[in-house]
Amino acid sequence: MNKFEQLGLNESLLQAVADMGFETPSDVQEKAIPLLLADEIDIVALAQTGTGKTAAFGFPLIQKLDVNNRNTQALILAPTRELCLQITNEIKHYSKYVKGLHTVAVYGGASITEQAREVRKGAQIIVATPGRMQDMINRGLVNITTINYCVLDEADEMLNMGFYEDIVSILSTTPDEKKTWLFSATMPAEVARIAKEFMSDPTEITVGARNSGSATVSHEFYLVNARDRYEALKRLADSNPDIFSVVFCRTKRDTQHVAEKLIEDGYNAAALHGDLSQAQRDSVMKSFRGRQVQMLVATDVAARGIDVDNVTHVINYQLPDEVETYNHRSGRTGRAGKLGTSIVIITKSEMRKISAIERIIKQKFVEKTIPSGIEICEIQLFHLANKIKDVEVDHEIDNYLPAIYELMKDLSKEELIKKMVSVEFNQFLNYYKNTRNVSAQVSSDERREGKASFNENSTRYFINIGSRDDFDWMQLKDFLREVLELGKEDVYKVDVKEGFSFFSTDPHLSDKVMETLNNVTLEGRRINVEISKNDGGGNSGRRDHNGRNSGNFAPRGDRKFDRGDRGGFRSDRSDKTSFAKKDGARKKPDGFAPRAPRRSDSFDAPKPRRTRKD
Repeated sequence: MNKFEQLGLNESLLQAVADMGFETPSDVQEKAIPLLLADEIDIVALAQTGTGKTAAFGFPLIQKLDVNNRNTQALILAPTRELCLQITNEIKHYSKYVKGLHTVAVYGGASITEQAREVRKGAQIIVATPGRMQDMINRGLVNITTINYCVLDEADEMLNMGFYEDIVSILSTTPDEKKTWLFSATMPAEVARIAKEFMSDPTEITVGARNSGSATVSHEFYLVNARDRYEALKRLADSNPDIFSVVFCRTKRDTQHVAEKLIEDGYNAAALHGDLSQAQRDSVMKSFRGRQVQMLVATDVAARGIDVDNVTHVINYQLPDEVETYNHRSGRTGRAGKLGTSIVIITKSEMRKISAIERIIKQKFVEKTIPSGIEICEIQLFHLANKIKDVEVDHEIDNYLPAIYELMKDLSKEELIKKMVSVEFNQFLNYYKNTRNVSAQVSSDERREGKASFNENSTRYFINIGSRDDFDWMQLKDFLREVLELGKEDVYKVDVKEGFSFFSTDPHLSDKVMETLNNVTLEGRRINVEISKNDGGGNSGRRDHNGRNSGNFAPRGDRKFDRGDRGGFRSDRSDKTSFAKKDGARKKPDGFAPRAPRRSDSFDAPKPRRTRKD
């Protein structure tokens, strides 16, 4: 039985739910939908971005409206054009079997005359940005004096963007007896003020801890010198070969500059900010959703409403001015129950901000070091080997194989593998072999203030399991400790990639690690472990004042592993992701090594100013 049937939705909505493949409602949907359907109430719902809030208010709204009445009955306010369009599209999907329901999006950057024409045709639901909505009210193009419902989505972000006066003016135009549904990730003072002034005894529901971050997102920070910020960004991209990310900058100027530098250096990147036309923004988002853009560089305003599945990383190239905004940024990844990583690149002067963010999100950061050149080469080499092993063979090449066999007949198996890998790998090796360390050096006094300490005398290992096996770094560490029967501090510097990972132990444990793990089978697949050649380098988990690694993911208790014969690891999936050339970005081939930038890698951003962009 589909669990949505238990929430009280009618048949037309359940049919749409089935078409979309929804089976189990999210926590906020499970709490909000029955309440909103059962009663005429005001509600304040606190839930993180990516938890399904649109369906939580969308389904009850559709079911409550009178489709035979062509007047506007509901207004949904959202902070940006992207979110406005996203909500509109989702409402249309939900109501596909509800005949006569008309939903119109009203936002800046498009023809106000055309939007007014659509409203006049009869729009029971208007989804609007505050600035454009206020403009249409002032021109007498809409009538919201008789609406029954008003939804404020991402209320904290709308207020943070400077829309307080617009929202107050818009709500003052609506009838007092309407019901107001406020959805927000956090509850700052301005949101509480709106609730107190315009809502009547609202019911409050909270998903997770109040104002906290998502439990599916892990948080990391990398300490660098200011001049190395851009170089650090490139190395983080190269050390995560399957990265699909949103990179946040504070200003439009910085966003455009970083995106241009990435494109110049051969990455599939694009900028998203308020100076782009609507057609340009639509084109960029289409490319990003199609994964033709691998790194979307965006401002906070422009990124609101980005609802793209499987974003692996959020990278804070610069921290936001408002600490609370970090919560919205990190919510771009780890959506729909999937794991994600939020990365912060900071300088020494910004270290105190990490503690402030930790208090807001109620989670701890892990401090890591920017990978060295040799580490990146090692990661890329194993990534390339995995891609070769997993690739699906197109048998169109069969006719050419006899000639190829003849050409390669004098090469041994070992020589052939070396040459095949070197074709792609030599570029990375040549680029990185003589590069310097870009991680900032931190004094012992700063370490004593709670920052990381590193064990340089360690043995580093490669293991052929990773995030595709549902491991994050904390879960893999617990798994290794359990299998090896080691203490809490015996496994460290755990770094998880998609199809493989790295970890470290003290040297005296290396024999035990090799002998034990190479005779373990994980859920029917054999594990292979090798000693890495990078002399103990790698990313380090931050330790607390007791020396324990800090983290937020509970260990998985349902892993099934068996001791067995040593053998290789077989992947169950092939990597078919392709990043095509689009909008001026050069295609980044598998194993691509970024060339040296034409301009200096040093990039110091000017002090930002807060602006409002509809």
